[in-house]
Amino acid sequence: MGAPGFWDNQEKAQGLMTELRQLNAGLKPINDLVKGSDDLGVLVEFADDDPSPENIAELTSLLETLEKQFGEVELQAMLSQPEDSMPAYIYVQAGEGGTDASDWAQMLLRMYQRWAEEHGYECELFDISPAEEAGIRNASIAIRGPFVYGKLKGETGVHRLIRISPFDSAGRRQTSFAAVDVIPELDDSFEIDIDWTSEVREDICRSGGAGGQHVNKTDSAIQLTHLPTGVYVKCQNERSQHKNRATARKMLTAKLYQMEIDRRDAEKSSKRESKSRIGFGGEPIRHYVIHPESYVKDARSGMKNAHPLTLLDGKLDPFLEAYLRWSLSQSAGKSDE
Repeated sequence: MGAPGFWDNQEKAQGLMTELRQLNAGLKPINDLVKGSDDLGVLVEFADDDPSPENIAELTSLLETLEKQFGEVELQAMLSQPEDSMPAYIYVQAGEGGTDASDWAQMLLRMYQRWAEEHGYECELFDISPAEEAGIRNASIAIRGPFVYGKLKGETGVHRLIRISPFDSAGRRQTSFAAVDVIPELDDSFEIDIDWTSEVREDICRSGGAGGQHVNKTDSAIQLTHLPTGVYVKCQNERSQHKNRATARKMLTAKLYQMEIDRRDAEKSSKRESKSRIGFGGEPIRHYVIHPESYVKDARSGMKNAHPLTLLDGKLDPFLEAYLRWSLSQSAGKSDE
């Protein structure tokens, strides 16, 4: 980075800056833990020489901090796959439940945006399709920060909401479904063999949204469809076709890469296939109940808490960590077999 002309190639420089942030993010919790353990040794000696309440309280406080830091390092050690350190694309799609499902999809979208904001991560909206009455039919965003994909990969699947419908004049309870898909935003070191001429169909369409000087006035949105698999992506957030096309190609490459990974993991593959049925009869990964009780329960890790509105405001980390620990235990069980 200190070399002359480092910033002459902006794209390469930005890539190296991203790599530096990822390395620092991996090293910082380990360095903090090592420093804290040295401090702990000193405080233990002080407490041995003078077991006063002040020294004991300081020692106890540091021990609690170190336990938390150790948990963070342990969690990071679970994110060992090459793609775990990458940013992530998140796709949200409304399922069964009518207007409530569209509203539910928008609530989930906001949950991930708030989670990104809580962590200081960059969040970019690529495409959004508003529903007729309220909420959204689908949307796609990117969240960029260290180990975002590794932390969020367990969110892929169907999410189920039970509440009193705000759209039902009779005030009846409504069950709604929405699907979430999380895939890594790949860098140039990941390559997928795609024939962009014969395998991909490109459709140019008008940008959609709430309006403004640019949106809805130019044919700049790009939709790419991979003909052999039927996978498609759409990007409309940029002002030019060229930028939207470049972004859409990255998104399509990432989706196809994820499909290749899923072929090696039957559980993930079936989970994505089950999203073709986003409603009754499917297997939701998480249940959010606001009425008659108030709780959230993850169907895989078994984690449950009584604060669904807190979770929907972006406080996702306990569920993300519980999933990763559950997933690690499942992998260990299969290895033992």
